[in-house]
Amino acid sequence: MHTTEDPLLAARRRMVERQMRARGLDDERVLAVMEQVPRERFVPGMPPEEAFSDRALSIDLGQTISQPFMVAAMTIELDVRPHHRVLEIGTGSGYQTAVLSRLAAEVWTVERLAALQEQARRLLEDLGRLNVHYRVGDGSLGWPEEAPFDRIMVTAGAPQVPPPLIEQLAEGGRLVVPVGGESDQLLTVVDRLEGKLHERRGLACRFVRLIGQAGWPG
Repeated sequence: MHTTEDPLLAARRRMVERQMRARGLDDERVLAVMEQVPRERFVPGMPPEEAFSDRALSIDLGQTISQPFMVAAMTIELDVRPHHRVLEIGTGSGYQTAVLSRLAAEVWTVERLAALQEQARRLLEDLGRLNVHYRVGDGSLGWPEEAPFDRIMVTAGAPQVPPPLIEQLAEGGRLVVPVGGESDQLLTVVDRLEGKLHERRGLACRFVRLIGQAGWPG
């Protein structure tokens, strides 16, 4: 008996095929999650086909939801494992949070805009993502009470790697953060191995500013 595929699932599969696999992203765990997470739910009021477009999209309060390729690339770079405790700086729409929550044991997410985080929280709980902890505050300072973290992802551009986040990185841990100017950055990866920090730069990217004590002034 022939069954018709869910058109939204089909659209997400096309997004993964054309925007990720075609550009060399091949971590099947991450790509499977990108197919499963309903990106269209994180851009309310927008036509579904627009939600899957190959670009960042504006959301409430002057923030953005990252381009699908960039979400996948950053997630692959973070190399999240099922036992990991992950800190996310910048909840935003909650889309990246949803992706991380399907890969990690638990996610702690910090957002400076309370209304934005509350909106994301309601959606994530509605989607059954119950392994996420929320805080409203200065994300550049991390979440020291819950440190150390195995993985830390920053979804906003910083002028430097924020020192408080380095301090909260566990031995064997990895931090991924866009570092550079106010409008253009390079994806920066910091690993803590045997007590030493190893830093490398990767993809060019463009994120909203990380505002806070260890980021840009507000």
